[in-house]
Amino acid sequence: MASSHPELSRFCEIIKKSKPLGDGNPTRYQLQKMDNTDQCPSYKKIYLGERNQQKPHKIILMVGETGTGKTTMINTMMNYMLDVKREDKVWFEITDDQSDRTQAHSQTSRITVYGFYLQESSIDLTIIDTPGYGDTRGINLDKEIAVSLLDLSKSAEDIHEIHAVCLVMMAQQIRLSDRQQYIFDAVQSLFGNDIAENIVLLFTNSNGKRPNLALAAVKEAEIKCAVNDKNQPVFFLFDNCQSDTYDEDDEQDAEHEKICNQSFKLSFRGMAQLFKFLDTIQPKSLQRTQNVLQKRKQLEANVSNLRLRVQMMELKQNELKQTQEALEENKQDVKENKNFEYEVDVPYKVKVDIDPSKASMAMCCTVCEENCHYPGCWWVSNISWCSVMKNDHCTVCTKKCKYTEHVKHPKIYQISTKKEKRTYEDLKKKYEDKIGDCVFVVKKLKEELHELEKEKIKLVNEAFHCVQTLQEIALNADSAFTLQHIDFLIEKLKEIKEPEKAKTLENIKKRAGEEKHGALDYISRILKITLK
Repeated sequence: MASSHPELSRFCEIIKKSKPLGDGNPTRYQLQKMDNTDQCPSYKKIYLGERNQQKPHKIILMVGETGTGKTTMINTMMNYMLDVKREDKVWFEITDDQSDRTQAHSQTSRITVYGFYLQESSIDLTIIDTPGYGDTRGINLDKEIAVSLLDLSKSAEDIHEIHAVCLVMMAQQIRLSDRQQYIFDAVQSLFGNDIAENIVLLFTNSNGKRPNLALAAVKEAEIKCAVNDKNQPVFFLFDNCQSDTYDEDDEQDAEHEKICNQSFKLSFRGMAQLFKFLDTIQPKSLQRTQNVLQKRKQLEANVSNLRLRVQMMELKQNELKQTQEALEENKQDVKENKNFEYEVDVPYKVKVDIDPSKASMAMCCTVCEENCHYPGCWWVSNISWCSVMKNDHCTVCTKKCKYTEHVKHPKIYQISTKKEKRTYEDLKKKYEDKIGDCVFVVKKLKEELHELEKEKIKLVNEAFHCVQTLQEIALNADSAFTLQHIDFLIEKLKEIKEPEKAKTLENIKKRAGEEKHGALDYISRILKITLK
């Protein structure tokens, strides 16, 4: 019979460095870990041991809705790598449910990188754990997962390829809710279209039976993933009771002990199958995924900035048209070079306060008076690190200003209008007194309108090309992330006389079909916007 004193077991050295988490069988221990969070502004890293360059290194990404059991899954992976047996009567944890619960209400939300570099294991494992998608704080935090993943893939962490993307969901799932459809849609929109065969399903709270209803829900939602030789999704089954404790001397706990033993056996069998998959699958480079993330970021920033600039252009166009109308109405005075007064609606930019909790995400250009990245990089302390900066210059604002012209503060620019009285004398001075007749004035005004229209055309086309590129390289080309902008872009393409491009986007929208409605409905509710 195995000893009831875990300190005498083969895990003696590990236990000496661990913190007991309570009584019961198995005895739970919190492992001593290293944390270099301060060195990684956009993600958190927790690791055990040191990387052994001679060992195979496997990298997986874990994604799932809050409450699906990702925490238990990560701890189970670690115990599997340590070759923990049920008879050892120990259970090791690197994270705990309590910390996850408080994380849901923290002020930041970063991906966590777990490095399991264990002497007892034949491989080194890196787990990229995403915060719970669909968090009540809104989808802006989900967008930050994309920014963090991009930053991580470009870092010195040796994460330039990935072996598996693990979608975690409950085995009892009958159908996917709008929120879950959004989550899996959002996850697939992160990656290049070369990674589908590396995506696997991890079903938690399983009783060991084939999760037919959950698999049907996955099929209905058109989730792209690896398939076996029968063209069926690759999945692995796990339970969540393997770490539960019980009292060996309590007869009432006998049934609980039986359940825990079955859970342990099921989960470790699933883990063995998952690790076998990791041994056989070819990893995918994250280069195409980097391109997808970069285009996503560019599209988001472009559309956000485009809305403000198009609004300003259209109001400015209205101001010039009002001026034209005033000249037409006072044609005789213009002909006789007499002064007269008229009124126009003048657009102007004003700074408005935003939610203080989002202040760190507003990055604005003080020269162009534009919101270059909002919401943006919450983790950036140095503006030059912002994801819309390239070669120390902004890629979004009108003049592509240097990062030093940008600020982060609890205000953003909005556009308003005011009535303003003007005179014909003022108008002549604006054109350096070169006005000889009304025809010349009208010509100058038309030139200004034309320049504004050219700028609008340029911006709309830039956004269209972002969508087009995502169609070519993204795993989920018709993601809700893209679709939330598509109606706006269709409208603007028609306005600039680009019917073929507008038709292209209309076909994308049509192709997305009914399966995206749930994800879009979720986005609409969270953002409290009406998709036009």
